[in-house]
Amino acid sequence: MSTTTKSIGIGTHFCGPPESGNGGYCCGVVANALLDLAGTSQPAEVTLHAPPTLDADLGLSTDDEGVQLTHGNDRLASARLRPLVLETPAAPAVQEAMDATTRYAGFDKHLFPRCFVCGPDRPAGDGLRMFAGPLANRALVAAPWTPGPEFAGEAGLTAPEFLWAVLDCPGYFGLLQPRLIALLGRMHGEILRRPVSGEPCLVAGWKIGQEGRKHHAGTALYGAKGDLIARASAIWIELDRSRFSAVQA
Repeated sequence: MSTTTKSIGIGTHFCGPPESGNGGYCCGVVANALLDLAGTSQPAEVTLHAPPTLDADLGLSTDDEGVQLTHGNDRLASARLRPLVLETPAAPAVQEAMDATTRYAGFDKHLFPRCFVCGPDRPAGDGLRMFAGPLANRALVAAPWTPGPEFAGEAGLTAPEFLWAVLDCPGYFGLLQPRLIALLGRMHGEILRRPVSGEPCLVAGWKIGQEGRKHHAGTALYGAKGDLIARASAIWIELDRSRFSAVQA
């Protein structure tokens, strides 16, 4: 078995909680390494074993069994190839998604208001500003999203790690439990195509189910005409509310 390790860093710009990386973005970084190793675009499942450390020398190791993200002796994340079974709902209409953002729960109270994906304290151009709010007549949250040039990779296509990030936080809000405090534990995603910079898109999130402290959610990214671009299922781990005094009942 051959092993290759390189050093990477996750800057504070890509935070979720103030002192750790946004889960979806970090999952995307690890998934990219796995898919590059495998030479495939198959679905990847990434498990977060500990909060990804910011501004540190992290080890990204690839071997015949998959990919590991480590900080010293601590394992932060691991990834493997695995088929994704996930039914996705029909895409919301553009106007529905626009109206839904006005009902975004994070505008009222937000545990991590500087989150790279969904933080309302991020100015335009500084984060993804993904404000997915509930639809009026469906058990979904939705929002429009247009990837800017700052998120583009080669040939003007949106870099994969940002598509994983887009599919992160809408899953939490799609659980439709405003008082729930939970962090991403696992993300199982698939990118069908990468939108070009400036292409109007729509995102949706919904609840799949619950097993004790594990909350299962689905997310999807669509083109403006409703074609599926990317999708993911996720497990959110419920935390003890008493640890977060900033969030009021």
